[in-house]
Amino acid sequence: MTLGPLPSTPAAASRRTVLIAAAGAATLAALPARAQSFPSRPITLICPWPAGGSTDRHMRALAELASKNLGQPVIVENKPGGGGTTGPGTMALTAKPDGYTISQYPMGMLRVPHMQKVQWDPLKDFTFLLGVSGYTFGLTVRADSPFKSFKEYIEAARKDPGKIDYGSTGVGTSPHLLMEELAANAKVTLNHIPFKGNADLQQALLGGHVMAQSDASGWDKYVDGGQMRLLVTFGEKRTKRWPAVPTAQELGYGVVSTSPYGLAAPKGMDPAVAKTLHDAFRKAMEDPKHIELLDQLNQDAWYRSGDDYAKWARDTYAKDKQLIERLGLAAK
Repeated sequence: MTLGPLPSTPAAASRRTVLIAAAGAATLAALPARAQSFPSRPITLICPWPAGGSTDRHMRALAELASKNLGQPVIVENKPGGGGTTGPGTMALTAKPDGYTISQYPMGMLRVPHMQKVQWDPLKDFTFLLGVSGYTFGLTVRADSPFKSFKEYIEAARKDPGKIDYGSTGVGTSPHLLMEELAANAKVTLNHIPFKGNADLQQALLGGHVMAQSDASGWDKYVDGGQMRLLVTFGEKRTKRWPAVPTAQELGYGVVSTSPYGLAAPKGMDPAVAKTLHDAFRKAMEDPKHIELLDQLNQDAWYRSGDDYAKWARDTYAKDKQLIERLGLAAK
């Protein structure tokens, strides 16, 4: 609306005041209207891991529940690679901040930039929506493995430095870094073999292509089914589901990791759209079906508001730089 030059008479000034007020009212009315119209089409939720793994199982269940709250389908799209950074990193560089593309945001996003050059900024290029959960990590071997305990696995590494291997979900991921930290504390050298995600890693272990896997609890069905043996977990205390399995901390290795994660979107998102997404997924987290799935995965809820999640990310990014430098993995 073009209002023209300033009026020169009281009557004209009065008309101009009315026009300005009307224009302002129209603008204010349009803002909630846009928020109310979102979403008007399906939303894509990027899972930066292969289909079939624990994160994929979680994201698909959460997406289905959130769809009911949003009134539109939330479609999970798998974009694995880069230790879980390819999917959200690509989203930050290419997707519009309109709410129709969001992603799981794993811990690797706050670590890989310390280890190699990336095109995106892990903090500035994202809108943090909410924190969701954290993993239960463990080291598993095949059921016919000669390693009956974690002590035997470490002793083998001590006898043959660099010959005892393990797979993880990628360089810079929590399953990788927690094993490197543990190896440093145990004064042994392990051979790390990175994979795109836990589904690929599990098949490699079951096929005998790797001795052990360090991963989140997507191995649960294989441990319960007798195809794998769980040697150690990395939480603060033993799991309810496998109470006979010791933690790395109680074995004296001083490593505890849960690797919290949540959902993020491209930077610059309308706060009203961000709130709509936050509220829908927050409600989905409280659904009994979601709570039941977390119990199956042996994970705890880790709700954080968007602001709290962003603050946690900033703090963790600074803290993990020190860890990566201590392990000698920082970019040269």
